[in-house]
Amino acid sequence: MSELDQTLPIDEAPYQRRIRSFVLRQGRLTKGQERALQTAWPQFGIEYAAQPLDLNQAFARSESKKILEIGFGMGDATAKIAQTLPDYDFLAVEVHTPGVGSLLKLMQEGDIQNIRIIQHDAVEVLQQMLADGSLDGVHIFFPDPWHKKRHHKRRLIQAEFVKLLCSKLKAGAYIHVATDWQEYAEWVLEVLRAEPQLQNTAADYAEKPAYRPLTKFENRGLKLGHGVWDLVFRRV
Repeated sequence: MSELDQTLPIDEAPYQRRIRSFVLRQGRLTKGQERALQTAWPQFGIEYAAQPLDLNQAFARSESKKILEIGFGMGDATAKIAQTLPDYDFLAVEVHTPGVGSLLKLMQEGDIQNIRIIQHDAVEVLQQMLADGSLDGVHIFFPDPWHKKRHHKRRLIQAEFVKLLCSKLKAGAYIHVATDWQEYAEWVLEVLRAEPQLQNTAADYAEKPAYRPLTKFENRGLKLGHGVWDLVFRRV
């Protein structure tokens, strides 16, 4: 989730303060990840810059739907979704270098062309690089639930963050959140329901959309009887 830097002016809009949607744990790179970072980043990586990004130019096409994915982990689901939906373009944002290297490797192995990666804090990418009304969808799959009550303030899905997301969505665009932590699912449902710019596509939780693959971790959890909750809301 997110931490607010209290050194910034208290009269500043909450989502414009310094928000951290992650804890930085880099880990070691495999040789394959390192090689992919060296060889594929120049083609598929986008350096963070505090200036607007032209998504049509970044993907070299304008007719495709543009989806933002926040926190893609090791990139397995991202790669599969991009292969499933070749007419969509995916801007994937992740801070952890091994995950970036892993996704780049998967892209090379699968000849996947419709993903671009930014290695940076997603909040700053939203604030500085993405134009209002530029996105057709946002995927946030299995964000850190920060399950201890004293850590709830670190959760990514907060009212101010959702309002920021909404400003970047086209009318009719969607936000899709998936979590395997029931209390967090209830939290996300409450936050998304409270945003007047959003409308739930289900009575509460949605059926898993066909494009979202089951991860190994999720499959293991389901076999043990653990639940997974998908929430899909549309921008009105």
